[in-house]
Amino acid sequence: MTCASCAAAIERTLKKTRGIASISVNLATEKAYVNFDSQQISLENIINSIADLGYQAEEETTLSRHEGEKREFTRLQQLFLRFFFSLVLGVGLFYLAMGSMLGLPEPGFSVNVNLGLQFLLATAIILINFPLYISGTLRLIHLAPNMDSLIEVGTLAAYFYSLTLLIIGYFYPAKILNFNFYFESTGFILLFISLGKYLEAKTKAKTSDSVKKLIALQPNTANLEIKGKIVQVAIEAVKVGDILLVKPGEKIPVDGIVLEGFASVDESAVTGESLPSEKEPGSKVIGGTINRNSVFKFKATKVGADTLLAGIIKIVEEAMGSKAPIQLLADTVSYYFVPTVFLIAVLAFLFWFLIGHSLVLALTTFVSVLIIACPCALGLATPTAVMMGTGLAAKKGILIKSSQALEMVHKLNTIVFDKTGTLTIGKPMVVGFKVFASYESRVFKSAYGLAKLSNHPLSEALATFFEGKNIKEAEFINFKELEGFGLEAILKTETKTKLLLGSLRFMKAHKITLDSEIMAFIDNFTAKGATVVLVAENNQIIGIFSISDEVKPNAHEVIRQLKVLGKKVVMLTGDSKPAGNFIAKKLGIDEVFVEVLPSDKASKIKELQANGLKVAMVGDGINDAPALAAADLGIVLGSGTDIALETGDIVLIKNNLQDVLNAIKISEYTLRKIKQNLFWAFCYNAAGIPIAAGILYPAFGFVLNPAFAALAMAFSSVSVVSNSLMMKFYR
Repeated sequence: MTCASCAAAIERTLKKTRGIASISVNLATEKAYVNFDSQQISLENIINSIADLGYQAEEETTLSRHEGEKREFTRLQQLFLRFFFSLVLGVGLFYLAMGSMLGLPEPGFSVNVNLGLQFLLATAIILINFPLYISGTLRLIHLAPNMDSLIEVGTLAAYFYSLTLLIIGYFYPAKILNFNFYFESTGFILLFISLGKYLEAKTKAKTSDSVKKLIALQPNTANLEIKGKIVQVAIEAVKVGDILLVKPGEKIPVDGIVLEGFASVDESAVTGESLPSEKEPGSKVIGGTINRNSVFKFKATKVGADTLLAGIIKIVEEAMGSKAPIQLLADTVSYYFVPTVFLIAVLAFLFWFLIGHSLVLALTTFVSVLIIACPCALGLATPTAVMMGTGLAAKKGILIKSSQALEMVHKLNTIVFDKTGTLTIGKPMVVGFKVFASYESRVFKSAYGLAKLSNHPLSEALATFFEGKNIKEAEFINFKELEGFGLEAILKTETKTKLLLGSLRFMKAHKITLDSEIMAFIDNFTAKGATVVLVAENNQIIGIFSISDEVKPNAHEVIRQLKVLGKKVVMLTGDSKPAGNFIAKKLGIDEVFVEVLPSDKASKIKELQANGLKVAMVGDGINDAPALAAADLGIVLGSGTDIALETGDIVLIKNNLQDVLNAIKISEYTLRKIKQNLFWAFCYNAAGIPIAAGILYPAFGFVLNPAFAALAMAFSSVSVVSNSLMMKFYR
């Protein structure tokens, strides 16, 4: 593809094809992302449909990705050589055509010989740039002209006009001095176009550096243990369950769990965390990270496309290929742009010619309009900025999964935080308890036994509290867990004894007696921000546990900064009102929803949206999945390989609240760059086409030289891509 109209033509044609649900064609990456029904259309049919339009396509595989990189390098070489030889011949053409005007020594050729040499040099430059003419002709044959078609028609019009005059001058030598020749314009146009295409390709390639660097993190080999011996094998040969050895300085080949040894691992390239992570037996390791010091062995748990790094690469590439809503305008303009430019060029020619001006003036405006009109800048404005923005975020351990997410950040005015594991550390601990009557041994055994049957964070806190206390847990039958409420079961040794473990609301639902003494203890615990878990035996409360979760160190500062940015901050929690309000007040949060069950979180998000708010939900991506899906933007805090890559629109690998702010700032910065690029792209065409059409001629006698039109067109694309590349310096 050579310009935005190419991408738009492919998109519009395939969108009308039966069986294709959606298609996004990215000019910057030269990829098409297609969702299709394989029952209605095959991949081969899709590739053939693209071929019918005059383009070539293939399914991307690991092999084709490497081949694509080789092709990109070869293409850059070809574009450079095309420019270099055009430049060498162009200098000669310039000297012959304009040397005397600049006071340079005249070569001493006759007029006919001079013009003949100009013709030969211009012809040679056309032949050097012949691929452009093939592309332009194919697009014209398919009635979907592109930028190459404009250049082809413009340069050939100037070339054949000059050739016709040269032939006439051969038969009528006396008239030749009165003719205006355009051989040098043809040569210079192609020279500047070849320069622009080379610079555009070179700068465009740099925008995908972030993905290339991520791919480069994947090692090619691994040290596999086979029957007690260490053998070096290709990374593709590693399977789940294999035992691998990593030496100091080596990259960890796949995701896994450390079995033997201790090491300091640099995970910065994957998670963005600058400090090394200390690993010991039982620790999880991430493929692509670097072992800094000691030798260790680990068991592979995820290989190939299932590793965290592979998941990150996939997300970043998909985000780069997606389209922000803001790009739809540019796509629509690009599709109709080239035919409109042809029309404007013809009208400009007819206007000046029919009102009595010379054929030279009319032809100059015709060629200049065709050459200056560049939809390439429009097509590159959004994808190059998106590629840089998502790559920049990925370096910092922030995965922005689509262009839509980038644009939505700008519209957000409300940030909703889940409490446990998001605003708090997520590891609740027992900080106090009360046992009634002489039930201490019984309370501990019952609470321990029930807690071990559940994976709820509060149950895990209880189980952790009892471990190492030399307490044997009770055994139960008929165990039931009511999500968000509590646990119930029958004591195995006393089948008439029913035990309950859960919240105050859970006890009230079971009509358990709660006297003033019990309520006083509950109120005392909750006033300090703790969550209360009660133990009941046969309708009588026998114990109360106070469980608290520490607030993350930077939570208060992050919320303060969000408020400075003008965002409304809301907290969702399943805690009681006193406990929820205590944490909210501590963090400076003005609005809090308490006693919210996981299943009700999404409805709270919808309540806020019903009031006209644009809402982002920040959660851990597991219990919060419905709320993340309901929000206008889902932000998931993950940690290492446990990250829920499928959930949410933005994923924060480091589990750091500060990255909520970083994600918002990077997204808003990227959107600003997109708007800047689109503004300049539209400005080039809005200002350039009227000037090329001769709007300044009546007042100033100025007509844009086609060669300068080519120069302006070439640098319009380069300037837009360069503006995106400046994002590398964002701090």
